[in-house]
Amino acid sequence: MCWMAAACLCLLLAGCGKGSVKDVIPKKKLEGNSLYVKKVENLPEDFICGMDASSVLAEEASGVVYRNYAGEEQDVFQTLAEAGVNTIRVRVWNDPFDAEGNGFGGGNCNIDTAVEIGKRATGFGMSLLVDFHYSDFWADPNKQMCPRAWEGMAIEEKTEAAYQYTKECLEKLKKAGVKVRMVQVGNETNGALAGETKWFDIQYIMQAGAKATREVFPKALVAVHFANPETAGRYMDYAKKLDYYQVDYDVFASSYYPFWHGTLENLGNVLSEVAQTYGKKTLIVETSYAYTGEDTDFSGNTIGDGSAVVKNYPYTVQGQANSVRDVFDVAANHAKDCLGVVYWEGTWISVGGSSWEENSALWEKYGSGWASSYAAAYDPDDAGKYYGGSAVDNQAMFDAEGKPLESLQVFNLIRYGNEVPVKADALEDTYLEVDLNGTIAMPEKVNAVMNDGSKQEVPVTWKVTDAELQKMYEGGPAKYEIAGEAEGMQARCYLSMVEYNFLENPGFEDGGSEGWFVEDRGGADQIYAEEKGTDSLSGTWHMHFWSAKPGTVDFNLMQLVRDLPAGDYRFEISIMGGDAGETEIYPFVMLGGEMIRGDLMEITWYNDWHTGGVAKFTVPEGELVTVGLHVKCAGEGNGAWGKIDDAKLNSVSE
Repeated sequence: MCWMAAACLCLLLAGCGKGSVKDVIPKKKLEGNSLYVKKVENLPEDFICGMDASSVLAEEASGVVYRNYAGEEQDVFQTLAEAGVNTIRVRVWNDPFDAEGNGFGGGNCNIDTAVEIGKRATGFGMSLLVDFHYSDFWADPNKQMCPRAWEGMAIEEKTEAAYQYTKECLEKLKKAGVKVRMVQVGNETNGALAGETKWFDIQYIMQAGAKATREVFPKALVAVHFANPETAGRYMDYAKKLDYYQVDYDVFASSYYPFWHGTLENLGNVLSEVAQTYGKKTLIVETSYAYTGEDTDFSGNTIGDGSAVVKNYPYTVQGQANSVRDVFDVAANHAKDCLGVVYWEGTWISVGGSSWEENSALWEKYGSGWASSYAAAYDPDDAGKYYGGSAVDNQAMFDAEGKPLESLQVFNLIRYGNEVPVKADALEDTYLEVDLNGTIAMPEKVNAVMNDGSKQEVPVTWKVTDAELQKMYEGGPAKYEIAGEAEGMQARCYLSMVEYNFLENPGFEDGGSEGWFVEDRGGADQIYAEEKGTDSLSGTWHMHFWSAKPGTVDFNLMQLVRDLPAGDYRFEISIMGGDAGETEIYPFVMLGGEMIRGDLMEITWYNDWHTGGVAKFTVPEGELVTVGLHVKCAGEGNGAWGKIDDAKLNSVSE
């Protein structure tokens, strides 16, 4: 049955007194789900359990068929409602088309898209959260471009244009019978909106959107939306500015992506601080997580197995459900006056199938990718160059065939809990760093992440031979991936063969001089760990020294090394500097009460690094070792200065 027929049938039944479309939203626990979902306490009945589904129309035009859990074709909005979603969010761009009518992509989301989606959502008992970007395409913390129709306008004209535009859009939604619950006046407006970058002007655009909302949907809430809650003081700064300009809004909304935006504890704290200080409601209006590390549409994803992000949960369906559940828990129990959570684009799955070329033709024609080549007419430097498919298909809550994942039902199950037997869901990767002169000892157990989020050690079998391990010893410094098996799942060990450095904080990258001590015999003006990448041999930290008076640079920089395995070692350290005059600089090793000196070193001029050391010395079992650098400079000109970096204490093979 098509969605229009289904909606009409439901409305007909409602008119006959035989039920309501609102009955689609379940009032009891959904049974048969195999995922572990811990109950979230204190969930209000009207708590927002939202889904941004802005791309649905473009997806369907591209041939995507959404299904129910039985694999049967079904209106995706019915499936969302049945899973416990009660609010649909949809973005609205002013004019996401070029002069020939070609869409920019990302769903080609204008007000007509919002009306169509809003009607379908309302038909299945859900309300709409309207997200005005006040841009012709994507607006985010790094990009808040002015709509082309507003270019060149003075702020007074632009304010009036924003008011009229918002009002006209909302009137279209009202005329269509769409139930609007909330209106966002801007999307992730971190210090910019509609091309304006001064708060004095930004607030006028927000006020215009709020005014139109109050007039057309007086019961709807007005939300402002920001990102990057992990940055200390950011949200209170925004809230203070909103208060100063007396911006009319009800909800302070935040994005929260766990792989970018810090801890859940911090999220709860910063939202609570805004709510308590300024008396506003809060909302987590965007979140998502990957159910797989794989890409399904030949267009790269924002996160995946190879992405440089914090992996808070396994990339599994269970991991996705646990992530969403924990965000809901913060919203309900730790963020003051929080209205709920909206999942971002859980319906944005792959289109096409067999090749990038096949999929690209659909992205271009129907706007079902994140951007099309036509976006160059508006955004030539980003979307116009890097257009492509869905970057979040692995974060959707439907698989590539349009069938809902079990994680979609988390919107229902958080109210009741679903405590199935605890079992392993994924294996943590193992990382080993082994000295080339040491011994490779493969671990007998690895950490399994259980479906309830806990961790347990489980036995593992590694698929590597003694001959293969021997080649790793002989291959010099290198990295290897070793496969294994545990609990019926593939285990991975990433082994790095290295010249192991037995020093603590050898390059001062711990952010100080931890592990080192200075014996200052001359009373130098400055000796301390400094963060300055341009003055470091590697990394961004080094040990800095300077003194203006002649003869005052006279110190030893040392580290005591305990529990060093018996064997042969070498020590080296690097230095650069200037204005030194006559010098006495040498590396040394203290062993058994005896000092072993390396060759004399020098400092010459800026960035001319000199490396010296003690080539080979033997450490008996249980012996304490001190390594260090003696620096003595008579000084000339403006005083002696220098930088010390990259100390190494390595074992030496016979």
